[in-house]
Amino acid sequence: MSAALCYQYDCWSGLKYANDTQLVNETMAFLDSLTHHTSNALSMMVAYDNYGDDMKSWTPPKTERDGFYEKGSGGKAVVSSGGVPVGLKPDVTVCKDGSGGCYKTVQEAVNSAPDNGEPTRRFVILIKEGVYEETVRVPLSKKNVVFLGEGMGKTVITGSLNVGQPGMTTYNSATVGVLGDGFMARGLTFANTAGPDAHQAVAFRSDSDLSVIENCEFLGNQDTIYTHSLRQFYKKCRIQGSVDFIFGNSAAVFQECDILVVPRQLNPGKGENNAITAHGRTDPAQSTGLIFQNCALNGTDEYMKYYFSNPKVHKNYLGRPWKEYSRTVYINCVMGPLISPDGWMPWSADFALKTLFYGEFQNSGPGSNVSSRVPWSTQIAAQHVYTYSLENFIQGDQWIPTSS
Repeated sequence: MSAALCYQYDCWSGLKYANDTQLVNETMAFLDSLTHHTSNALSMMVAYDNYGDDMKSWTPPKTERDGFYEKGSGGKAVVSSGGVPVGLKPDVTVCKDGSGGCYKTVQEAVNSAPDNGEPTRRFVILIKEGVYEETVRVPLSKKNVVFLGEGMGKTVITGSLNVGQPGMTTYNSATVGVLGDGFMARGLTFANTAGPDAHQAVAFRSDSDLSVIENCEFLGNQDTIYTHSLRQFYKKCRIQGSVDFIFGNSAAVFQECDILVVPRQLNPGKGENNAITAHGRTDPAQSTGLIFQNCALNGTDEYMKYYFSNPKVHKNYLGRPWKEYSRTVYINCVMGPLISPDGWMPWSADFALKTLFYGEFQNSGPGSNVSSRVPWSTQIAAQHVYTYSLENFIQGDQWIPTSS
């Protein structure tokens, strides 16, 4: 239901830019009503989960900013041993020359996957080493598709769509966009090479529930990874970008990932203000957020050269609130010197500063000093940190394969 609200909001937002006609106005009014009812239904589900059928105890949804932490059990947040299973046998293969019965494009291989296949059956696509310049879409009907590459930087899917092109949207700019649930990927690079002055240009977008991405690289500038909706798990990945380069309204957990800032402008010596994340939660009852555990935050060698030349003009932040109830948490992460002492960045004036939740717990490194953090961020108490574990936040123990 959190995802349903996300889709309704996106539809409404898109219509804002359509021509002002009676049909558009009527549709937006309908979406307003639909969103209101969906929000109420979600709030009632959360209240029932918290208080059972004692309706007298039901209250409007509360968040961490109200001192309310979602139920968690067990010890502490730990790194998962799960991931993409080893020993998967390919159903089809993609190679650049199409020899030996290989498909020449990734999209052709995706198209060959069965529609609405068996729930426990994975369709494995081996993508041989090479640079594949194409736009790839995994539709809703293609479930449990697995991309197996031959290593980061060896198997590369790349494109350059961006919002500077006529009629292009952030959502549709993705080089690879996934809708089918159960998507997995390991050992490849997703890239958008539109460049630092192209504004929004997505390398990878996911609406895939129960998705697992391991040992993959994501290259871009603004909006590199669009974790649009539903539950997602990223493990031992390398993610680079400049501004808002991990964003969306999913419930996503990132473990042991390297997160790297790249120069934002063609003339980066002038400096910039970069936010790593921009989470888009619009409703306090949505069970969404971006959780980073045991990750490393730094800059590429090229960026750090500019940073060290004049640290005062190169500002980097853990996140900024794209939407009113933005939620982002860093746990046991190593933060490089490029992270600004105040830690978090406003979106616009005081928007969302009273409703967002930005949390930190036992991080290390020169950028982790919390003495100068903004007052609207939170240092999470030990008894609450397990709320953001893989098991509690995205129920990962129920669907992430235990051996990788």
